[in-house]
Amino acid sequence: MGDRDADPPGDAPSTSDGDAATGILRAFVEAIPTPTLVCDPETLTIRAANPPAVDLLGHDRGTLTLMGLSDVGETDTTVAGEPVNDVAAAAADSPASGGPDSPVERFEWDVRLGDPGLRVDAALHAATIAGDEWLVVGLSDATDRVAAETQRDAERRLVDAVAAAVPLALFRCTEEGTLARWNDRLATDSGYGPESLSGRALTSLFDEGTRGAVSDALARVYREGEVVSSEARLLTRSGERVPYRLSVGPVTDGDRVVGAVGVGEDLTEASLREERLAVLTRVLRHNFRNDLNVVTGFTGRAIEAIDDPDLAAELERVVDTAERLLRLGETSRKVERLLSRRPSPRPVALAPAVDAALESLDSAVRGRAAVDVDIPEGLAVSAVAFLPEAITELVDNAIRHNDTDDPRVRISAAELPSESWVSLVVADDGPGIPPAERAVLTGEETPLEHASGLGLWYVNWIVTAGGGSLDIAESKAGGSRIELSLRAAEEPLPEDAELFDLDAFDGDT
Repeated sequence: MGDRDADPPGDAPSTSDGDAATGILRAFVEAIPTPTLVCDPETLTIRAANPPAVDLLGHDRGTLTLMGLSDVGETDTTVAGEPVNDVAAAAADSPASGGPDSPVERFEWDVRLGDPGLRVDAALHAATIAGDEWLVVGLSDATDRVAAETQRDAERRLVDAVAAAVPLALFRCTEEGTLARWNDRLATDSGYGPESLSGRALTSLFDEGTRGAVSDALARVYREGEVVSSEARLLTRSGERVPYRLSVGPVTDGDRVVGAVGVGEDLTEASLREERLAVLTRVLRHNFRNDLNVVTGFTGRAIEAIDDPDLAAELERVVDTAERLLRLGETSRKVERLLSRRPSPRPVALAPAVDAALESLDSAVRGRAAVDVDIPEGLAVSAVAFLPEAITELVDNAIRHNDTDDPRVRISAAELPSESWVSLVVADDGPGIPPAERAVLTGEETPLEHASGLGLWYVNWIVTAGGGSLDIAESKAGGSRIELSLRAAEEPLPEDAELFDLDAFDGDT
């Protein structure tokens, strides 16, 4: 390596050679479009800097060419903790081939601390320029990249912390449907370790009988971008089949689905609990119904056998109470059925639904009152298939609790001005609904009043399951006026549409 401070041979002054060398270095770095410095490999003094380097470092060219390389930053060590001068010296000692195969020393360097800071990626290599050896330092601004990586790391730590705390299995699948990430709960549920889960198809975790359902759910997520839920049997590593509920949703990049995320839940305990509750409920309901039938039967015989009007009246109250409890048991059965089926809304033609409701009304009750119906033909709503039962419940209550000589009930419907809602009203001329029973809809009832409003609760659940609402007011005749606000069906019903089938829900007793 030549001595840059020695006088050049011949008669030319040394300053001319120095100016020529400086000019060559400047021409060299200015031909490079990215921030670049050229340093003396022995002293690490900066001898040339191009405009992008000036802009990046915030020093003018004259100032930079008076500084050593390590003086450029507020710290003289790399992000990894090595002295910048040691890394630069190692690069300067490498052979200066100047070609693409020249050894390159790379490091990250916090040139400016604080906010805003400046972190650079530095690439150092020896190069021969105009016959002399130099240390070329390429720089690039890494501040935004580092900030983004820091943000991603923080988000990843947050996600990992949430995934560890959630008592459910969490996972992410690639575009091909293979597992890319998961939490410990999925590993525990399945019995597989990380080496077995990585890259494994999600569907392979389930048994042959339910694997197709998982595959179909995953296909819908990728094809339609929807969140899909399904139930399947997880096949553990030990061969155990575990009832499992999956909810899977899309990961998108613009309009394209590039993966899926999901939640899995072991349903073993829930299934056992539901099974035991179902058995308990059936046994209690059976015994409840049978014993009350015995009460009403023997009480009826007692009424026929006695001549005391006062005692007969008291026994009649026993029969009425027993029959009311029987109806309560039947309503509780309907509530249980509704909650277990979790029905989805569908188009329902309102006039046929009201006709079906009146047909299912007890004939003895139906014969006690005049029922007027005013339902426009062609009016359709979005509701669950249990809507006729809700109407039956309202009409039955309106008649049973009406103590007038000639009870009247009016059922009417109209499309509201918004055209998105339909109003269905059941009004009567009876005593109205007691405040205690209305309170079940506002959460103000006491425990002793729960049972009396169960029918209204059942009606309200049916209506809200279809996205509607229920309102109670006083009718013009002084009785009760119950209005069901139902969503209008979005599409017209085909003529051969199966509007509802109450018989399909009568198998559960």
